[in-house]
Amino acid sequence: MRRLIRVFIFAALAWSAYWFIAGYGLRSAITGWFDQQQDRGWQADFSGVETAGYPAHHMTRLVNPALADPVNGTAWSADWIEFQSPAIWPGRQVLRFADTPQRLSYFDQTLTIQGDALQAELHLQPGVALTLEKMALTAGAWSIADERKPIAGGDTLALVMEQTADPNAYVIAARADGFTPGDDLRDLMRSATSLPQAFETLEMDMVASFDKPWDRSALEQGRPQPVAIDLRLAEVKWGELRLFAAGELDVDAQGIPTGEIAIKAENWRDMIAMANAAGALPDQAVDPVTRALNFLAGLGGNPNALDLQLNFRDGFVALGPLPLGPAPRLILR
Repeated sequence: MRRLIRVFIFAALAWSAYWFIAGYGLRSAITGWFDQQQDRGWQADFSGVETAGYPAHHMTRLVNPALADPVNGTAWSADWIEFQSPAIWPGRQVLRFADTPQRLSYFDQTLTIQGDALQAELHLQPGVALTLEKMALTAGAWSIADERKPIAGGDTLALVMEQTADPNAYVIAARADGFTPGDDLRDLMRSATSLPQAFETLEMDMVASFDKPWDRSALEQGRPQPVAIDLRLAEVKWGELRLFAAGELDVDAQGIPTGEIAIKAENWRDMIAMANAAGALPDQAVDPVTRALNFLAGLGGNPNALDLQLNFRDGFVALGPLPLGPAPRLILR
């Protein structure tokens, strides 16, 4: 019995020593990363650091963290952020954010982000590169606002990015329940005042391939750039409006996409009015576009539904036979 007690005491002391050494290493790695960003010219600071979680977890809390990259003009700050991982392996990180407002800025534009139980999960491969295996962002009720008014909000939020068998390819899925557009977005819907406050469905499922895996170099050097996108499904349901999309795109080194996206739209006339109100469709183009799409809808047998294709060719995009203009460049800054 005494021998068993001695073994237990030795194991407890060994585990405690490991916990404190590993916890110190994790804390030093986090604070050291901030120091490295300062050396690169970033603003990267915090007012305090706390460690807890013994014996099963490591938890490191940074108080008043702030990051700003002067090169691309982005900045972020919060009241606190926690890093939590199993004591046995720090590569399974859970980042918990304060329920109080966070601020995300891009040059002179600042957004306030707030979410209940807002957290991110990071599954990293062992090794110096810290290659991303899985990243997830979840929240309960959430909201985004600028300095004047709310922009958007929702009841729940789930974003997942997970590495596939191809280390450069990731499944990306997104879903927002009860998504509610702010006043600015609703102002664009002047022709559809009967639309409900919240979306019934807002979700997306796709596979994106990049020119390199996502790892620590994405923060310290340059972002991986997309080379192919397989949009398996994007779905929006808002009142009587229905929009479905699926297709594949290849992306060249300049970020120019080539390929096709199949689109099905129900109650598409309201969408034309919205695009016109938003300035995406000029007044002089409304009648010709409406006539052309009305003809195409008639061919399908249902005048309220459209089955079309977005064609990306030679740097331009067309909706079926209708040219829309230059294609957007898919470049991650």
